[in-house]
Amino acid sequence: MQLTKLKRRKRIHSRVRKSISGTPEQPRLNVFRSNKYIYAQLIDDVNGVTLAQASSFEASIAQEGDKSSQSTAVGKLIAERAQAAGISKVLFDRGGYLFHGRVKALAEGAREGGLKF
Repeated sequence: MQLTKLKRRKRIHSRVRKSISGTPEQPRLNVFRSNKYIYAQLIDDVNGVTLAQASSFEASIAQEGDKSSQSTAVGKLIAERAQAAGISKVLFDRGGYLFHGRVKALAEGAREGGLKF
């Protein structure tokens, strides 16, 4: 029996999560990609809290061009919010998605914004 796309992604994500865990000093930058939007969170796994979040659902980003440029804008916004929270280094968690397309655009936007990973 074949895996569905969702089950395959969940399996890959659980495999990645075995080795990646965010701390207050170096949180995990988690990415979720839907068909229409892209979301990013900075997560402290030790305390189980979200430190900052950004998404393409926000009005300031929704007016951008295509979905890749929106993803870059989300990366820059999460980097800006991380800097405001005093965070400069993160662990990138691609969420089981390939590091390609919108996920890669978000990562490049976060790097341009000043995050190191």
